[in-house]
Amino acid sequence: MTRHFGVFQFKEGITEEQIEECFAEMRAMVGIIPGLLSMENGPYKSDEGLSDGYTHGFIMTFDSSESRDAYLPHPEHMKRVELVQPKLERLVVFDFDVTAGSSAKV
Repeated sequence: MTRHFGVFQFKEGITEEQIEECFAEMRAMVGIIPGLLSMENGPYKSDEGLSDGYTHGFIMTFDSSESRDAYLPHPEHMKRVELVQPKLERLVVFDFDVTAGSSAKV
């Protein structure tokens, strides 16, 4: 599996309703983009104060790095990029493959 996660800092003046619309559109790709198994998102929730101004994050799980690679130029993804990116001040996206021994369960 491949994890694709990101953090967003929305521009000043972007409303909570606009933020939720962005994430609802992103979640809607599950079941449309081949190999995209799940998507989770939420606002920063920690007293650590280490968010560096980023306010929201998401994690997508793909069945393989090949599916993630096919997702990047996919028209459904590009439609969401056109919707979300103009609302962002900054973003970071980071991908990694989940390998044997790299995860733990409680």
